Amino acid sequence: MYRKTVNYLRGSARLRVESSYPERVINLCAAHGVPFWGLQWESETVFTVRTTRHSLPLLRQITEEAECTITTQEERGAPILLHRGKRRYALMAGALLLLLLSLCGNIFIWDFRVSGNETVPEEAILRALENCSITVGSVGLELDQKAIRNQVLLELPDLSWLVVNVKGCTAHVQVLERQRPPRTVQEDEITNVVALRSGLVTEIRPLDGKAQVTRGSTVTEGQLLISGVVDTERQGVRMVHGMGQVWARTWYDLSVLVPLQTAKLVQQEGETTRIWLDIGKKQINLLAKGSMLPADCGKILHYGAVCLPGGFRLPMTVVTEKTVRYQAQETERTEAEARTEGEAALLALLETQMTEDGTVVDTRFASARKGGWLLVTLKAECLEQIGQQVVLPRE
Repeated sequence: MYRKTVNYLRGSARLRVESSYPERVINLCAAHGVPFWGLQWESETVFTVRTTRHSLPLLRQITEEAECTITTQEERGAPILLHRGKRRYALMAGALLLLLLSLCGNIFIWDFRVSGNETVPEEAILRALENCSITVGSVGLELDQKAIRNQVLLELPDLSWLVVNVKGCTAHVQVLERQRPPRTVQEDEITNVVALRSGLVTEIRPLDGKAQVTRGSTVTEGQLLISGVVDTERQGVRMVHGMGQVWARTWYDLSVLVPLQTAKLVQQEGETTRIWLDIGKKQINLLAKGSMLPADCGKILHYGAVCLPGGFRLPMTVVTEKTVRYQAQETERTEAEARTEGEAALLALLETQMTEDGTVVDTRFASARKGGWLLVTLKAECLEQIGQQVVLPRE
């Protein structure tokens, strides 16, 4: 790889040599220090070889008396490109500008990539960094990691660790979220366990206190399940921290109205396109034909990074904005489509009403048309933990 790079920088030429004594030509090159490589024989008297550009005059001089014909087939390398672009001032200026932008891209931050966050939004982390004066266009050579960490962790208490590593023009923000300890039990609290909703008890697991219901009992919402007031023969009445789990079969009756007439957006004529270049916080318009802003228009934005061959990203982004005009058209859909949508909505509603550990045992759907609407109903049977702790006030 090193030799290829050196040969490209100094330039090379591929030659076709025809001689009655080709071995003599090769010996002359070796004797006078003319570098050559890539030797290929075409016949007993003809071969091709590659050598450096600055060795061509010496090669022609030492082979004048060797009765050979040397023909240059190809020249390539950096000197050839410079010679071709010597009078192309715009091309040279563009190459110089590209070089300057590449150098600036290694000094300033033009992009952020956040990793390690699950519950803390990426926008909140970037906003906290912006409050530390770390944003697009900031110098990324020297960052006070300790000062950044202290300020961001104060602003975002759900984070326990943060570091910003700058590679090229990209700042890689790595965070570690804080693990909250489980809620501790207040042993001095007097609590009861009551029913969160009505159901048929299938299992009761009292951890402290006295169970007030048995398996197979039907309970209603708010009914006492595990009591924190325990009457004993030896100690009399004791106040304890009643806790435990009570599992029960529960039933839900849910319904939803789904419209049979829907509005479908149809694209109309009048699409416009705007293209601009984002460099830091500045915008350079490349193509602007105005913008349609009525209520029946939609905008589609596409962000494209500008990269060099090899994946090196330049500190700029090409933004394409398409503005499209839409018109709403009323369409009739089938009852089957409306029922499918209603069933999905009811199942999602059921998930929100069940307890966290609840599971769906059985579901039954029904539907009936009412004018321009379809009434979809759900009867569901679930298995849930319905016990809920309630703190008793002290007298």
